[in-house]
Amino acid sequence: MRRFFSGILIIIFSGLIWIAPTQAQTKKTRAQLESEKREVQERLKEFDKILKRTTATKNATIGELNAITRQFQAQNKLVNTLDREVKLIDQEIEETESKIKQNEQELKELKEEYARMIYNASKMNRGLSIVAFVFSSSNFNQLYMRLRYLKQYTDSRKQQAVQIEKLTAELAEQRVILDGKKDEKVAVLAEAEKERAKLQAMRQERQGVVNTLTSKERQVQRQIAETRKQQAQLNQMIKDVIAEEIRLAEAAAAKENPTVKKSTGSSMPLTPEAAALSSSFAGNKGKLPWPVETGFVSQQYGTHAHPTLKGITIENDGLDIRTEQGSPVRSVFDGTVTKITNMPGFGGTIIIKHGEYYTMYSKLKTISVKTGQKVVAKDIIGEVATQADGQAEVHFQTWKGLTKMNPATWIAPK
Repeated sequence: MRRFFSGILIIIFSGLIWIAPTQAQTKKTRAQLESEKREVQERLKEFDKILKRTTATKNATIGELNAITRQFQAQNKLVNTLDREVKLIDQEIEETESKIKQNEQELKELKEEYARMIYNASKMNRGLSIVAFVFSSSNFNQLYMRLRYLKQYTDSRKQQAVQIEKLTAELAEQRVILDGKKDEKVAVLAEAEKERAKLQAMRQERQGVVNTLTSKERQVQRQIAETRKQQAQLNQMIKDVIAEEIRLAEAAAAKENPTVKKSTGSSMPLTPEAAALSSSFAGNKGKLPWPVETGFVSQQYGTHAHPTLKGITIENDGLDIRTEQGSPVRSVFDGTVTKITNMPGFGGTIIIKHGEYYTMYSKLKTISVKTGQKVVAKDIIGEVATQADGQAEVHFQTWKGLTKMNPATWIAPK
């Protein structure tokens, strides 16, 4: 009997050891999924806050299409996250139901064993009382063995009863958990349907803009060509500014100032202070603050096919960040204002030097710094301009010497 009872305990304990890692892994996955869902929901709130300002004045432009596409992608990610959450809940329900069945079987076996113990106890003394059974021993050793046997048997019955009670309570708890998970699944399914309806509305809105832009392809192509021309002018201005900075640095180095040294991997000689600033800037790659506090990237860096307009190739030497109207524009790092100008198609433009690195901020309505002024990270340098259709967007670039870089790899991820 005791051997059987011990075997049951081993089986139960082994089952708990096997189940625990699976549940822990599931909980970790759910926690990550919940975190991801919250982040997407926050991003969508930011989209709504920014885009609702242009609802009444929406025009079929590439900029508007980019914004709607980014919002659609975020909404689609939320729907996919909710679908994954439903699958995880289904997995948890299946695991809980499996555990309930396992516990029910163990409880059944425990009760059957307990019943056999009671039955055997009644037969053990062949009608004698426990006292008579003990004292009917033929010698002292038999008396001792019977007492020891009775004690072990009684302890085993008590442990069996305790385990039955514990397992019964655990079953009740698991059934409550199961009911809760089923209710949770219903709620998440309802939320998924609601967000899926929003996704469909966004899909229709986006397709409407695509259809309009497709119908006036020549106008769109002219707009893209004009933007490329303006961007080329902007890039030439940046190169001219940086080239002049390099020339001045080389002139200063030529005077044989012992404190001036040439930085590794750059054609620009740097003072110790500038070298330290460059090193600090490089060390913060991927952690720089955004040039605006709230917003989303409406146009990525690089050359790529438009995600929705067939045959349209987009070229961008920086990031276009859509933000709220009147948003302040901030320096992303400590530095010195090197250039302030006004560029066709890009409006107010500021270049800030960070040792051998440069950042540029365009599409500003107002500028609140002066050339030569020193700034620190998150200092306000101006205010974003708002276009006629209500769009507020800042154009941001990063350079190392005369080499342009992808700004997305420098600012903190959102």
